[in-house]
Amino acid sequence: MYTVYGIPNCDTVKKALTWLDAHKIPYTFHNYKKQGITAAKLKNWSSQTGWEALLNRKGTTWRKLDPEVQASITSEKAAIQLLAGNTSAIKRPLIENPDGKVTALGFDPANYEQAFKK
Repeated sequence: MYTVYGIPNCDTVKKALTWLDAHKIPYTFHNYKKQGITAAKLKNWSSQTGWEALLNRKGTTWRKLDPEVQASITSEKAAIQLLAGNTSAIKRPLIENPDGKVTALGFDPANYEQAFKK
């Protein structure tokens, strides 16, 4: 079963969940706000996607950070430290397959069609 990581009130997460439901793809939902995320999990994802891809630079959380903080995020270590404490700054949703591989990051119907081919 896939695991969808995100925040339930995020519009992008809602679109992804709707798509998964419509395509009858089973998943569990991991709510960052209630369940948090470990630095180890972030490091695992970073090794698969690159730390830059995990940062949601378009989101409100990122835009509200001090410019000095934004400018200091120049390495995987700095990004993971920020994301572990500010889960809203993680690009969402992130979908992980049962083997722990990142299947999708963000929501794009065409990418989902490819990623979830049966």
